[in-house]
Amino acid sequence: MATETTGIIDRTMLPLPKVRKYNQVWLGLAVLVAAFAIGLPLADSPTKFTLFMITGLALGYILTRSRFGYAGGVKRIWMTGEGSLTKALVITFALASMGAAGLHWAAAQGGAVAAKVAGEGDSVIPGTQNVGFIGIGLVVGGLLFGAGMIMAGGCASGTLADFGEGMVRVVFSLPMFIVGSIIGVWMTFEFGKTSLGTWGTKIYLPDSLGYLGALAVTLLGLLAVYAITRWYEQKRKAEGLYAVEEWSADEKELPEQPADEPYKFFSNRTFHTLFRTRWSFNTGAVLLAFMFVFILITTKKSWGITSVFSEWGVWFLNLFGIQLTHPAFVEVNEAVAGGVINLGTGVRNVGIILGAAVALLLASRFAWNRQFSMRDASIYMLGGLFMGIGARLANGCNIGALYSGIGNLSLSGWIFGIALWAGAFAALKFFAGKVNIIDNDPTKLPKQFV
Repeated sequence: MATETTGIIDRTMLPLPKVRKYNQVWLGLAVLVAAFAIGLPLADSPTKFTLFMITGLALGYILTRSRFGYAGGVKRIWMTGEGSLTKALVITFALASMGAAGLHWAAAQGGAVAAKVAGEGDSVIPGTQNVGFIGIGLVVGGLLFGAGMIMAGGCASGTLADFGEGMVRVVFSLPMFIVGSIIGVWMTFEFGKTSLGTWGTKIYLPDSLGYLGALAVTLLGLLAVYAITRWYEQKRKAEGLYAVEEWSADEKELPEQPADEPYKFFSNRTFHTLFRTRWSFNTGAVLLAFMFVFILITTKKSWGITSVFSEWGVWFLNLFGIQLTHPAFVEVNEAVAGGVINLGTGVRNVGIILGAAVALLLASRFAWNRQFSMRDASIYMLGGLFMGIGARLANGCNIGALYSGIGNLSLSGWIFGIALWAGAFAALKFFAGKVNIIDNDPTKLPKQFV
């Protein structure tokens, strides 16, 4: 761990990172080939499969290459006082909302309407499917999800990326995430039949503020988050409880090439730049915002992750002859009947796992991480269960309810975000020192951080 320093660094004096063998590169390329060689013959629509797999691979690669994590945006600043990832999250939310606002406005000019008021035959404004219902379920779901992502060591996207990166803890959290999703589908259905479950509303900001006004309010809200983050950083520095992450040697840029050294494209220097140098959080933020808009354009829907988890769970139970016939699972069963390979969100999720793996394999840095105890594993499992239930109660996770909520100009995204942060902070405080991924020392940054 390095403390914050100032001054000029002579990059020519930095030690060169250890040159690793390229033994994993071919395995990374094989993973890419296998993803399409296996999936395309099984898919009803090769075009749809290709689109969702490519976007998933890109998302997984970006998340791992930039060490970007939504849970880390809460966890990092709480534990170290350093807010670079939190500020990068503000950037990606801002860029996504600007892109979405333009797409929403263009669709509305063409006669499309928000999903909440669309009738049969109406054209729907892309992304407004993520204008969530603001009610008790959203708040409780946000609290549970926020606590769960801290306990499990990653949010929904982070859990998938961690799996691809070789974090064995996901073997405990992801199955329970799926179990929690099944339970959450039933709970949401039953709760929705009560008076408390129907109390609330959906608020699409452009309905009352117009598209320019809705975007302005969203950006002002994000600016406030940025300002609070900067204030908190300064506070922690003044208290002496501030630390910055020290990147490993083989993640850093190589020193500048000496003037007398001939340039060679096929060299370790080029390979290091293309595949090993870690991208900054801001780079990850910009690329993720681009992918957000790309998904919105190509699928007419926003990015989501956890809706398919209950479908995966039901499909798995069906393999053993177990049928869930409760009315809550009507839509889930219909989706599964079409074949698990044809679940677009599921294909994209698998792509995220593979993309994260490929990012490390191409850098020859993939390794399994088994650094946890069985006590830790039990907390991962409980965290996964909380995330699954919370995501279904809130009808989304850090991506579907938060990123796609705020990005698509919905007030529900902000409400979910506040609840998520509250749940996350409570879990950070309660589990400090009780699980390997949350240390008691506020200036210590665990290796498995985001």
